[in-house]
Amino acid sequence: MALTTPDSPASGAPAAGSLAAPAALGAWAQWYENELEWPTTGSDPVELLTGVRFDVLELPADAGFALLRRVPRTGPVAVEGPRMRLLVAASSADELPGLLDWLEWGGIPLDLTAIGAGGRITAPCPSSRPSRTALGEPNPQEAAVWLRPPEPGGGVEPTLPVAGFGGDGDAPDLVRLVGAAATECHRARLLRGRLLPGQRGARRAGEAEEGDALRRWPSRMPHAQSPEHARGR
Repeated sequence: MALTTPDSPASGAPAAGSLAAPAALGAWAQWYENELEWPTTGSDPVELLTGVRFDVLELPADAGFALLRRVPRTGPVAVEGPRMRLLVAASSADELPGLLDWLEWGGIPLDLTAIGAGGRITAPCPSSRPSRTALGEPNPQEAAVWLRPPEPGGGVEPTLPVAGFGGDGDAPDLVRLVGAAATECHRARLLRGRLLPGQRGARRAGEAEEGDALRRWPSRMPHAQSPEHARGR
C-alpha cells in the first residue's frame, strides 16, 4: 500500500506554500496518531509524547553520525539542530544510568541522555517536503528531520532497541547500543577539545554534508563494529 503523508494530495492536507499552515500541522499530528498510533500534543510545532510507545536516547549530532556508521539497525532516528535522537523501547530511559555505570562510563561527562515518561520531542515532518507558510518561511516543524524514518502501520515497536543482550525479534540490543553511543560521545568530546577554531568550522561543514547524505539515503550505513571492543577492552 502506498504511503500517504500529510502533504500528499491523498491526505487532504495543504500543499507547500499553502495559507493553511495550521491545517498542515493538524494533518501531521493525525498522521502520527493514525498511522503509527503515537500520541501527540497537537501543538505548534507538533510534539510526540515519550514514555508511551517509545523512549528517546539523545546525544550530540557529531557523535550520533559516527554511531550510525557503526550500527546498521537502530530503529527510527531523528536529528534536530545539534542533537540526534534514537527511538528506543519504552522504559529504556530508566535503564540508562545503570547501564552507563555497568559499562564503566558512570561519572564521565558524555552528554548522553534519555527522555522517558512525561517527556516530549518535536515531531519530525513525516514527508520529504515539509509545508511552508505563504511567506516562504520554514515551518517550526522543519527543525526536526527523520534520518531513519519509522514505518507506518503500528509495527514500529519490534524495531526499537530493548533492554538485555540480543534484543527481541528485529530489535537491536540496548546494552550494545548504549555502549557504542557512549564511546562515540566520548570520542567526539575529546576531538572537539583538540580542534583549533578553524578546524572546528571545517568539521561542522563536513558534518552538514554528511547529514545531507544521510537524509537522502538513510538506510545506507556501513556494517557495525563490535561495541564491546570499542574502548580496546
